[in-house]
This record gives sequence, C-alpha cells and structure tokens, in this order.
Amino acid sequence: MTAADAQRWAAEPAKDSGYGRTPYQRDRARVLHSAAFRRLAAKTQVHTAGSDDFLRTRLTHSLEVAQISREMGARLGCDPDVVDVAGLAHDLGHPPFGHNGEAALDAVAGPCGGFEGNAQTLRVITRLEAKEPGAGLNLTRATLDACSKYPWFRKPGNRKFGVYADDRPVFEWLRDGRADERRCLEAQVMDWADDVAYSVHDVEDGVHGGYIDLDTLRDPGERAALCADVAATYSTETPGELAAALGRLLADPAVAEVRGYDGGYQSLVALKRMTSVLTGRFVASAVGATQSRHGTGPLRRYDADLIVPRTVRNQCALLKGMALRYVMRARGEGWYERQRIVLTELVEALTRTPERLDPLFRPLHAAAADDAAALRVVIDQVASLTDHAAVAWHRTLLAGRR
Repeated sequence: MTAADAQRWAAEPAKDSGYGRTPYQRDRARVLHSAAFRRLAAKTQVHTAGSDDFLRTRLTHSLEVAQISREMGARLGCDPDVVDVAGLAHDLGHPPFGHNGEAALDAVAGPCGGFEGNAQTLRVITRLEAKEPGAGLNLTRATLDACSKYPWFRKPGNRKFGVYADDRPVFEWLRDGRADERRCLEAQVMDWADDVAYSVHDVEDGVHGGYIDLDTLRDPGERAALCADVAATYSTETPGELAAALGRLLADPAVAEVRGYDGGYQSLVALKRMTSVLTGRFVASAVGATQSRHGTGPLRRYDADLIVPRTVRNQCALLKGMALRYVMRARGEGWYERQRIVLTELVEALTRTPERLDPLFRPLHAAAADDAAALRVVIDQVASLTDHAAVAWHRTLLAGRR
C-alpha cells in the first residue's frame, strides 16, 4: 500500500496509541463504533428484523460479509483490514425495509437525483456520520475505494450507481485521478463476498423458516420456473444452461442432505454443513481462478481483477433465485406496498414539517441551498431510520390523518 492509499479526506493530527495500529485498523474501528453500523441490527435483510431469533439482519449479514471478505482478501494478498472494513460498511446506506425501501425512496427522490443504497453508503461514511466535521468517518482513500461497489454516477438504463452528484468532490478524491469505472480488487472481493453471503445465507434462513423446501425442486416444471426467474433477474445464462447447473447443485451431497428439513438437531447440522460447503466452494473457486490468472504473489488495489468461475457464479445466482421465488414473493405485494407507503408518506410529512427532523439533520436542512438539497436531507433522515423507527415515526407524524 502507498502513502496515497493511507491518506484521509480531511487532515487529522497524528495519533499514536503505542500499539502501532495501521490506518486501516483505525478505519475498521471507526465503522464498528459508528451509529450507522449499530442501526443495522434493526434493519431488514430479507425477513423483517426481530421476527425470528435465527434469521439474519443487516448487521449479522454485514459481519458475515466482512469475515468472508477478510479471509478471501488475505488469501489473495490484500490488506485484510481494508477488505474487512469494506464488508462491514457496504450496507451502511441501506434504508428501512431492504431493497423494497430502496425502491420507495428512489421513487420520491427524483428531484434530488434519486436514491441508491450504495451511493447512500458513501454519503454516510464521508458526510453524515459524526466523527470528523465535514468528512464523516474520514476513512482512508484505500478503504473508501474498497467500499465503492459501483464507482460511477447515475446513468440512464442502469439502476445501480455509487455516488450522488453532490458527493462528487470526495468521490473524485478517493478515485485519485482514475477516470474509468474499474473497481479495485478489494471492492471486487467485497462484492463477491456479499453475493456469497446473501445467496447462501438467505437460502439457509429460508429453509429454517419453512419458506424453502428443496423437495419441491424434484418437480421438472418447478425447476424450469426457477431457472426462468433466475435468467430474468440474476443471470445472463439461458434457462437451459441454468437447469444443468441446478441439477449439479441439487445433486451435491451437502445440498441433498437438507431435503426433508424438520428443524431438529440433525437437520440443523445438515443445514449448517450445506452453508459451510457452499461458502467454502464459492470463495475457494474465486481465489484459485484469480491466482491462476494473476499469480500467487500479493495482489491488491489495481494489480488484478477477481475471477469468478462460471460454474460457481451460476450456482450463486440459482440460490438468489430460490430466495426471490420462495421467500420474498411469499409476502405478497400488499406487504411491500404498505412498506413503500410508510416511507413515501414519511418523506412527504418531513418535507412539510422539517422541524420534526432529528437535531443532526435540522441544521443541514436549514442550510440547504434549494428545494433539491432540502429534499436530500429529508431522504438522508428517512434512510437512516431502522424498520421499527420508520413505522413509529410514521404513526406519530401522520396521527389523525386517517
């Protein structure tokens, strides 16, 4: 790592704890101790936070992504703390109600440039968190770059982006003169760790919660429907190609052993074994393929691109499809519509009564240069809320309107 990698957006006095901590170890501590990180404990992953002691929240998901990132990055030669921090921080900008909340806020945030969870993450760690005035957590350049899953501005036809227009200065600083959209290796490691974690773990949660029954996939028609879903949502492969990958996945002894899951001790052992086997396979395949292409020496920053073999990418996409088809859709559209109404009406209410904003956001709203900037502050406030807080604020702010 270079001196430029360790620079911070805002100058800080030198610190010496006597233990020789690296700048990246300090970054990790700053994320772990942040308010945004604590709030992830009450934000939806797939299931509503607090609905079951077994099921994951955004916080437990982020811890798992960080662990996978750290081990995978260390095997490739990345600084382990940089990839660890990227995993811990990658979801700090996600709003209440998961991706459904993200879509709701994007719909009402059009006048200020829209909403995207990854762009909001950059905003949280570089602006909104109260650590260094005007610089958020003031993380190092290398860490901020590793957190940039989508290092580009919003563009037509692409729903994913990683920076809002008014965060351009810090984005250009962290990219250190790069004009392309290539991601550093650490960001690619974090991104694959995120895919691995939520695909495998969402299926684990779905099986435990009774939403996913692998025996249903014995039916050829159901297998074809799942592959069609995956081809339409998560993969560029044809349904036929995905069907072959699904056959291999279901024939895996670790997966087959989970059929007939009943929640008993032996079933839980089998479920955890499946999770472990699939996670290990997805990580080891990416590490091995990357080292075959780029060598086994230390790889970091822009030395290499992560190579994920097609076979494991297909299996990962199929697991995502299982969560989509059997868990997310099981709620019914009415459930998701109610969540969208809560967030939409919260934005409208706070736009009318900005004095109800938290003390953190009130002065930012008062200093806003125009209506778009004022709306962005309201969006920041609503995005920061936990699921339960969003419902409670909605109930309070709209009391008497119905």
